[in-house]
Amino acid sequence: MAAPRILEEYRRDVVPALMKRFNYDNVMMVPRFEKISVNIGVGDAGANPNLLEEAVQTLRSITGQQPSVRKAKKSIANFKLREGMPVGALVTLRGPRMWEFYDRMVGTALPRIRDFRGMPSNCFDGRGNYTIGIREQIVFPEINIDKLIKIRGMNITLVTTALTDEEGLEFLKLLKFPFRKN
Repeated sequence: MAAPRILEEYRRDVVPALMKRFNYDNVMMVPRFEKISVNIGVGDAGANPNLLEEAVQTLRSITGQQPSVRKAKKSIANFKLREGMPVGALVTLRGPRMWEFYDRMVGTALPRIRDFRGMPSNCFDGRGNYTIGIREQIVFPEINIDKLIKIRGMNITLVTTALTDEEGLEFLKLLKFPFRKN
């Protein structure tokens, strides 16, 4: 299998630029993706089990990988939640699938968000990882809106090896992540 286009671009353009910008001694010090996690929360899965199946199918079609069903760790009476009840679905992408997903997300899905002006640059966690929330899963062209029971949002976390938010921001900028112009 050939390396994804965006990975070739990372090796060719991003690595030398980051080495120059941050004066890295070694190529292994350059920030890179560790994994991408895609999560859909389904809090009302207890009332309608079809909603959980729909979330699993959505993640499967978007990522090309079987999601794992996440269960509640403890009971919370106010949310009518019992320990062990399914509350969401999660996919962790690594390797070529991760790079393909990033390429599709940046090139196709994010620009389809209604009134899209770019993503905020302040969603870093202090260690170079970036998390975004998408309100509608229908921004991904793989999703057929006619077959959906309910439109849901999702969280996408880009986990990097960057040590600081500044390194992570520069890494994503060089990978053409659509940040909002301030």
